[in-house]
Amino acid sequence: MDAAIEVADLRKTYRGRRTGEVRAVDGVSFRVERGEFFGILGPNGAGKTTTLEIVEGLRRPDSGTVRLLGRSPWPHSPELTRRLGVQLQASSFFEFLTAREQIETFAALYGATKARAAEMLDLVGLAEHANVRCEKLSGGQQQRLSIACALVGDPELVFLDEPTAALDPQARRNLWDLMRGISAAGRTVVLTTHYMEEAEALCDRVAIMDAGRIKAVDSPAGFIRSLDAPTRVTVAAGQLADERVKELAADEAFAVDDGTVVFETRDPRRLLTALAVDGAMDGLAVRTANLEDVFLHVTGREWRG
Repeated sequence: MDAAIEVADLRKTYRGRRTGEVRAVDGVSFRVERGEFFGILGPNGAGKTTTLEIVEGLRRPDSGTVRLLGRSPWPHSPELTRRLGVQLQASSFFEFLTAREQIETFAALYGATKARAAEMLDLVGLAEHANVRCEKLSGGQQQRLSIACALVGDPELVFLDEPTAALDPQARRNLWDLMRGISAAGRTVVLTTHYMEEAEALCDRVAIMDAGRIKAVDSPAGFIRSLDAPTRVTVAAGQLADERVKELAADEAFAVDDGTVVFETRDPRRLLTALAVDGAMDGLAVRTANLEDVFLHVTGREWRG
């Protein structure tokens, strides 16, 4: 496959009176194929947004190279910009414009029609708010408008920086469908998010960043397989006698909390079959490893500033 994005040894350092020297991006390299849905995950301060801004051509790196669709994004190239769609983490709109006027302005900059602008407003559920001034929209509505503006030019390569932050669960799932549609149409999508289930549901591959570096890159399923974590099976209180708990646990770990039994097993089929025979299925909960477990394994659990 041809690469949509090629990043090699990217570095960016900030210097401040109080903070001193901070290496926001410290030797980042990755490749995104055309048509791929690629996620970048990391705790606060990991360098995700700075990396994305450099890749988008909004910020100049100290060193390293970036190629987007075969071209360098720096210095600014109007020809390349027309092929990109960028939704920033913090929405910024022209003052005093309605949602319709805002997206029509973006459409004009990209050479798109007013009909395309109206289509995008409808796509993100803002058609009924078209005549509302941007500053009167809720935070979630502004976020959706920002995504619509990023898509109005029908870009080949789309950057989405925490697009579902501040959205309610219904709006978030609707935008998942929208993002799947963008990817299914053959576009390349790069996503940063703090929602692990979002990355797991949408991304072909994800990169986990921490302290300005990429720690690992794999598919969500590949990451989860590599963790090799046991399955947790929780049985409600009062369904198993103590002796039976010990029999079922065999060589596997278990814990009891107020009568609720939690098994950790690497043979869930055996355990679930036995629980079904015992009639201990009421309130049963089964949890396998997920991308959040991988994320915590790679980045740790300590508090971040």
